[in-house]
Amino acid sequence: MSRIVLVLGSSVGGVGRHVRMLAGGLVARGHRVLVAGPGSTEEAFGFTGIGAGFAEVEIADRPHPAHDLRTALRLRTLARGADVVHAHGLRSGALAALALTGARGWPRLVVTLHNAVTAGGAIGTVYRLLERIVARRADRVLAISPDVAERMRARGARGVDLAVVPAPPLAEPARPAEKVRAEIAARLSGAADAAQPARERPILLTVARLAQQKGLETLLDAAAGPYKGDPVFVIAGDGPLRAELQARVDAEELPVVLYGWADPADLLQVATAVIVPSRWEGQPLSVQEALRAGRPIIATRVGGIPEMVGEAALLVPPQDPGALSREIGRLLGDPALAARLAQASVRRGRELPDEDAALRAVLRAYGLAS
Repeated sequence: MSRIVLVLGSSVGGVGRHVRMLAGGLVARGHRVLVAGPGSTEEAFGFTGIGAGFAEVEIADRPHPAHDLRTALRLRTLARGADVVHAHGLRSGALAALALTGARGWPRLVVTLHNAVTAGGAIGTVYRLLERIVARRADRVLAISPDVAERMRARGARGVDLAVVPAPPLAEPARPAEKVRAEIAARLSGAADAAQPARERPILLTVARLAQQKGLETLLDAAAGPYKGDPVFVIAGDGPLRAELQARVDAEELPVVLYGWADPADLLQVATAVIVPSRWEGQPLSVQEALRAGRPIIATRVGGIPEMVGEAALLVPPQDPGALSREIGRLLGDPALAARLAQASVRRGRELPDEDAALRAVLRAYGLAS
């Protein structure tokens, strides 16, 4: 039985779900697990409810010398007696590296990098410094995508592998497809009695946080069309850009519904295709869900997406609304192409790694028998 400390910063989404999955799997295999992170993560993901311990450690999103020193000292205390410290995210990884600096016979340090560094200026300089700290101190770096892996090798990381970050199994839809279609049509028209004509229109689904990284301005550029079948673009998610995006949808009278957060299975059952316009992605859970649902995909050629989708998607450059629009038109105008992509999506979905594969991968990174 090994003692493992999992460290994460603030999270309301994929990173927290991934850490919870790892914690539960490690506990089930007989390991003692302590999760260290902000109190909000315990509230959101309930680590203690799956048998792990939890220690509150505030990890700020931005560097702050005095605060970071206190955090590193706290992590140093929590790491005593551990066999492995596994930090998630660049900030958490750098703080864990500083916490273990100068200690002999201390835990093996593994860092999973869930995102690429895209910031420039002074902030970008700081994050590049954090990358060097992680590269030089971590025993193993698990990178979310091939480009992040190459970046860390260039920084001098001793051992780099691709992270395995599976989506949970796709649940059955909670609502009938006709009900979901009717709701989308009603939201588009603004009145339920006018919804009927819209029910047969193709639905192009994007599942994303409404944030800059997701490239939604490019999607709105492309949404103007015109396209065969007069599709409805449904964006499922929420975030800081909601008001800005809604204002543009209203001003330009775009066929776009900002749906808010929803059960992916409900929307995937009615989606003609899934559109991923992101500026960068690692291993997005939304793409894994689209593959498992057997939906055609149009996505940007960034980060870990090409390796994830294989032949199951049409790939376009990021921030290129013309290319995105052409591929949308091509897909909607060619039923045989859509059918081939759907079949490839089903095959690729069956090949995706599951939670057991993710656990085996981290145990190898820990140097423990899987």
